[in-house]
Amino acid sequence: VYRAMRRPLPTERESLEILAARRTRPPPRPAPRAGHALNGLIRALDGRFGRGAGALESRWVEIVGEQIARVSRPQKLTRGRTGTGGTLELRVPGAAALLVQHQERDILQRVNLFLGEGAVEKLRIAQGPIKPLPRPTAATPASRPNLAPLPAAVEAELKAEVAAAPDGLREALEALGRAVRRRGDAER
Repeated sequence: VYRAMRRPLPTERESLEILAARRTRPPPRPAPRAGHALNGLIRALDGRFGRGAGALESRWVEIVGEQIARVSRPQKLTRGRTGTGGTLELRVPGAAALLVQHQERDILQRVNLFLGEGAVEKLRIAQGPIKPLPRPTAATPASRPNLAPLPAAVEAELKAEVAAAPDGLREALEALGRAVRRRGDAER
C-alpha cells in the first residue's frame, strides 16, 4: 500500500535559494527572416544545378554572336545527373533550324565557355516562333555613329544664333542645329 510521505514546505529563505540556484529557460528567439533562412538551401541548389537558361538568355547575343542570336533563343537547360553533361534546348524558327544544326559544335563551345567546361554536351532544337532581338535605342552610345565636327565658322554661327536661350535649352538647340546642318551637308 502506498503511503504518502508528508514533507514540510520550504521556508521563504529556502525557496529563494532554490529559485536562485535553478536556471530558467531563456525566452525563445524570433524566427529568422525567410530570405536569410533560405540562403543555405539556395546556395546548395545553385551549386548542384548551376545557372539555367535564364542566365544564357540575357547574354545570348554575346555568347553566340548576333547572326545565331537572331534566329535562336535558349529555352531550357537540363543538367546531367552528376551536374555536368547537360542538354540545352534552343527554340528556332523552322527555316533556321538547319543553320543552327550546322553550327551546333560552335554553339556548344561558346556556351561551355560561358557556363564552364563540360556543362552542356548536347543541343536539342525545338522549332517554333521566337521574339525578335531588341533594337538598340538611340540613347545607347553604341548605336550613335561618331560624327565629324562642323567647321569652326559654322559652329561659331550656330552658337551665336542660340546664345540668348537658357542653358539647358541652349545645349539642346545646339545639338539640333548641328544635326540639321550635317544633314544639309550630306544631302548636297
